[in-house]
Amino acid sequence: MAFPGPGWWPLAYLGVALLFLALRRDRAGWNALVGLVWGLAFFGPLITWADEAVGKVPWLALTLAEAGFVALFAAAWTWARRGEAVWRSATLQVAVFGILWTALEELRQVFPFGGFPWGRLAFSQADAPIGALMSLGGTALTTFAVVACGAMLARAVVAARRVRVVPTFAWLGAVLALMWIGLVVPLASGAETGTLRVGLVQGNVPGQGLDAFGDVPRQVLANHAGGTAALLDQVGPGALDLVVWPENATDIDPQVDAQAAAVIDSAAHAVAAPLLVGTVQYPDGGGRYNTSVLWEPGQGVVASYTKQRPAAFAEYIPMRGVARLFSDAVDRVTRDMLPGTEPGYVPLAAPRLERTVGLGDVICFEVAYDDVVRSAVTSGGEVLIVQTNNATFGFSDESTQQLAMSRLRAIEHGRATVQVSTVGVSGVIAPNGALLAATGLFTAEQLVATLPLRESLTLATRLGPWPARVTAALAVCVVVAGAAGALRVRRNDRIEIAA
Repeated sequence: MAFPGPGWWPLAYLGVALLFLALRRDRAGWNALVGLVWGLAFFGPLITWADEAVGKVPWLALTLAEAGFVALFAAAWTWARRGEAVWRSATLQVAVFGILWTALEELRQVFPFGGFPWGRLAFSQADAPIGALMSLGGTALTTFAVVACGAMLARAVVAARRVRVVPTFAWLGAVLALMWIGLVVPLASGAETGTLRVGLVQGNVPGQGLDAFGDVPRQVLANHAGGTAALLDQVGPGALDLVVWPENATDIDPQVDAQAAAVIDSAAHAVAAPLLVGTVQYPDGGGRYNTSVLWEPGQGVVASYTKQRPAAFAEYIPMRGVARLFSDAVDRVTRDMLPGTEPGYVPLAAPRLERTVGLGDVICFEVAYDDVVRSAVTSGGEVLIVQTNNATFGFSDESTQQLAMSRLRAIEHGRATVQVSTVGVSGVIAPNGALLAATGLFTAEQLVATLPLRESLTLATRLGPWPARVTAALAVCVVVAGAAGALRVRRNDRIEIAA
């Protein structure tokens, strides 16, 4: 419930507190079972959009797989707290609980099959003051803070139950202080290297689900061309520096198909501006690429970016023969998507600014991956562009969950960000994460925005993967130390956690 929708972010702390209290027994197997149940209750409702997209069996399989990480966390927590220092210190318990959870989230981001980062607790905090911590330590620090709030809330419950007044209020005070710490974190949002005038086109599609595009890809292309012409109701020709189309705006490769190329070039000429177009490419050796191309009117493609992290079991099928045993929907993916190898940097010639502007481009689920977004910024991106196609997920919460991630990425890297979807929700986001404008879902709409360009790097961007690496190393250390401590000291199956 902390995630969109409804996005009641304080409930993230309560959910973690309840898990902390539920893991009271000193039995790894029992706690793993508790963690598994908690994970099923969390991930199942969170990703119901997977059911919308590919059916119940894949949705349940993904839910079970992700819940398994919570079970692993619960077992690791049981071993880690057996270390003498952690067992006797409530403060260390809070820290270790947060370290282990954050480390398991980092593992989920990369394993298996490239990882599935959806549901990281930081992504529930787009509207919360604690979300400002993204600019200091990225997702790892923000998640740690959320878990620490929950663990301290649980400690307050334990202290209250034992009628310990001072510790109860001390823990509650610490929770409140950490919840609102983001209010003192400065988030810059002004332009440093000028502004970029951008038009966003959400063209809409004929249907929903796996058949959203039906057999009419040219209609989808025409919708986006028509939406580009509709921008002229808000601005004159030549007033925009760039027009952005979403992922899959044309599933017909304009570099191969002359008719598609003519439609795109005509739209670019109409607004007298380059278009950033989501499309596909089919190499001769098989497979396909999910690509974004920069189209200059009269010239065609002058730059491109290819998606680096195709989604397993959606855009490509690992172990196809095994996966088919669970769902024949895998055969709808007839050509596996191939990964790109270059960062999401697209150079845009901006005559009005008399220079080249760096666009940081990521495609769809890539916004959930720390390294993909970071490399787009460190490669020279002065703004972030998230091109996505949410048509597959119907009227689910997937699109608003993704928009929350885009807002947090804006904070993390101090970049103005736009999310552009085929069907919505599209949005314009300030560098401090504020949502300035948004579209509806399954509508044809256009937005015009002036985006501040920025080159400075936040602390989170400069630190890069190090907060996650340090957390992972600490997690291994505390589990090993706890296991070693358990071998030296025999303990009863204690029901209550230590004071």
